[in-house]
Amino acid sequence: MLCETHCPLCDAADIRAFHKDKRRDYLQCGRCELVFVPPQFHLSYAAEKAQYDLHENTLQDDGYRKFLSRLTSPLIERLPARASGLDFGCGPAPLLAAIMEDAGFRMQNYDIYYADERAVLNRSYDFIAATEVVEHLSQPGKELMRLWLMLQPGGYLAIMTKLVLDREAFSRWHYIRDPTHISFFSRATWSWWARQHGAICEFVGADVIFLKRQPD
Repeated sequence: MLCETHCPLCDAADIRAFHKDKRRDYLQCGRCELVFVPPQFHLSYAAEKAQYDLHENTLQDDGYRKFLSRLTSPLIERLPARASGLDFGCGPAPLLAAIMEDAGFRMQNYDIYYADERAVLNRSYDFIAATEVVEHLSQPGKELMRLWLMLQPGGYLAIMTKLVLDREAFSRWHYIRDPTHISFFSRATWSWWARQHGAICEFVGADVIFLKRQPD
């Protein structure tokens, strides 16, 4: 029942039906406006990895490089020289880290499936990039807070994810056809999150969000 469901981002109990298709239900939080898939429709660890293994991105893929540049180019403009960063959810081909290293930044990679080196999660960074990651998170509130606390004051959490526009567009959206996509953010959701954590929120293009941690 909806009354037993809490928002995985803000833990609110104000949950309502948002959309339903042949495969699963989609709910929306009345507080932060996150749209999410309830847990009974989530894939298992093995099934989710099998989906990711179908991706064919490589370090030599110019199209993938161009795709990532929507985040890396504006991020590079905002960072000090030799800043340290983490690519969270780097996948099997950590091209983002290679791009940032070529630009003079120091990088670490993490991915629960392809680079599960937990030690890198115990460090602090000047920036953390998460490209096409947050839509896969079953507990986005917990994971985003963990990343936020890893940032140095003045640091950036740089996110790439498609944004919810409205209910009608959502019903026709290709993004919800991926069974590994379970959390869907909107501008309102990111603005809410930024207010809660004292972050400066900047929308860069249609699907890139920069959250800056205020200097102490």
